[in-house]
Amino acid sequence: MIQFRKISRGVVTALVLGTTLAAPVVAAADGVRVGSVSTTFRLLGRNDQIAVDRYDDPKVSGVSCYLSHAETGGVKGSLGLATDPSRFSLACRATGKIVPPADLPDSEIVFGLSTSFFLKELRVSRLYDRDKHVLIYLAWSTKAMTTGGSPYNAITAIPLDAP
Repeated sequence: MIQFRKISRGVVTALVLGTTLAAPVVAAADGVRVGSVSTTFRLLGRNDQIAVDRYDDPKVSGVSCYLSHAETGGVKGSLGLATDPSRFSLACRATGKIVPPADLPDSEIVFGLSTSFFLKELRVSRLYDRDKHVLIYLAWSTKAMTTGGSPYNAITAIPLDAP
């Protein structure tokens, strides 16, 4: 016979908070909404849309990343309870003189964007190809408490020795 034990709300809350706090820290980089385009009309709540946000690399001056991503509308989306689909695109460009710090790590999460009420996030990592002197930015999606990761990703690269 299988016995189930009732778990109190306090235990569940502690587990959720523990999982959230144990996740890798994402640099505090606030995105700037450049614009958005409605894709699906919703009778109640806001429309589904594709949003374009700009994020400036907090450690490498002169680099800005433009991230387009789907946002779910409707009642759930308007209340912040919907899970946005893992559909996105990334383009990073030199928007000034690029000055990487001397101690720039080979791999680092640069910024993130919450895409659901419950532990799903879109992240952008910076990889540094020291041999070719190129910064690579990789956008990828996380899902907490699932067995598999998301295969969705996008990549862009910026050469540091551009002619």
